[in-house]
Amino acid sequence: MYWLIGIFLFLAFAYLVVRLWAELSVLKRLETSIRNAREGLLESADPGRLGWTRAGRLITEYNATISTLRWMFKNVEDCQNRFHNEYNRSNTILQSLPGALLSLDEELHITIANQQAESLFGAESEKLIGANLFELLRLNERDRELLRDAFLYKYRIRNQEISLNMAGKTRFFSLNLGFYNDKEYDMGGVLILQDITEYRELMESLARSEKLVVMGQLAAGVAHELNTPLGNILGYSQLVERGASSLPTLSGYARVISAEAQRCSRVIQDLLSYARDDQCKDNTCDINELTVELIDAFITCRLKRYLIEVQMNLAPGSLVVEGSGGQLDIVLTNLLNNSIQALDKVPDPRIVIETRFEAPYAILSVTDNGPGVPPDVRNRIFDPFFTTKPVGKGTGLGLSISNAIVAKHGGFIAYDGDYSEGARFVIKLLAVDMNRVKQ
Repeated sequence: MYWLIGIFLFLAFAYLVVRLWAELSVLKRLETSIRNAREGLLESADPGRLGWTRAGRLITEYNATISTLRWMFKNVEDCQNRFHNEYNRSNTILQSLPGALLSLDEELHITIANQQAESLFGAESEKLIGANLFELLRLNERDRELLRDAFLYKYRIRNQEISLNMAGKTRFFSLNLGFYNDKEYDMGGVLILQDITEYRELMESLARSEKLVVMGQLAAGVAHELNTPLGNILGYSQLVERGASSLPTLSGYARVISAEAQRCSRVIQDLLSYARDDQCKDNTCDINELTVELIDAFITCRLKRYLIEVQMNLAPGSLVVEGSGGQLDIVLTNLLNNSIQALDKVPDPRIVIETRFEAPYAILSVTDNGPGVPPDVRNRIFDPFFTTKPVGKGTGLGLSISNAIVAKHGGFIAYDGDYSEGARFVIKLLAVDMNRVKQ
């Protein structure tokens, strides 16, 4: 009887030893898998033939948990990838905007700035972020009040024209402002600035061109009606001058009448040139060559006589533009004549002629160190018959005719209001790629 109890106890002890060994073996595998999971290696544990143990059943639960974690991490990774793709797409759109974009927090500090904003303000994005909007923008009092009221009363701004002082120059921008939400205390939003300086110049040129069309029609009619009577006055005054050779006073009056009639005739010729509707011709001109020839052949003697220094900073090579040399010669001559007259009694008079290429335009500028054009009349200098010269010194048609000629060839002429050391006129004409023309 005792031996049966001994066998039973031995078998029970052996079972306990085997069971303990099995549990410990499975727990060790589970421990290894947990360490691997902690290191980021989410692999299932293999209980082998010991799945019947209690620890083996824990491995089954562990494997189910690991499988769920792998699924969750995969979803998180997919979400991260989608987030990065959307971020890259949004950032690409943000950076490709034609205007400078500034994102603002509720305290009007900049939180996001695109590449156009960096270029506009001449600073890296890291330096712009955190800056106060009103400290960054150099606004005049009217525009500052407009922007302040927009934030105060939270109303959107659409295409509002403002002016900013950029590097000492006044430039014009289209301002757009929107807000993130409608809460009164939250002033966070997005501000976009689009540089419209050149567009504004083009619109002013277009307005002048419309005036020129009307004025040209009137000029053609007036010139036609006055040409014949002026010819008669000139002819009879010359006859009177010849017949009154013995009467000096009468002869002098006749000469004055003749001179004034000739002056009127020149004005009429200017009017006819102004009103003439030239047909479009396939003409091109090298403005570098034109400038050199004009200075050498027609202007040099006058400039020497008036002791005016001429500097030519021309673009290398050829700079071919749309337009005939004869018409562009008139434009450049008018600008040079204006500079010569403006430099009267100016110490060390100087004229600088520059050409350069800025796709798609060839740019020619004429600069002098004279008194410049007063700000209050700059918007009228291209109007027909407007002149700042004394009576008898100008007709007021030179710049009008020049503007009409340039406009006919798809360009425009403007006075550089930012230049403060004299007067500078800038002509932009469409450049011609002669290589493509030859093909």
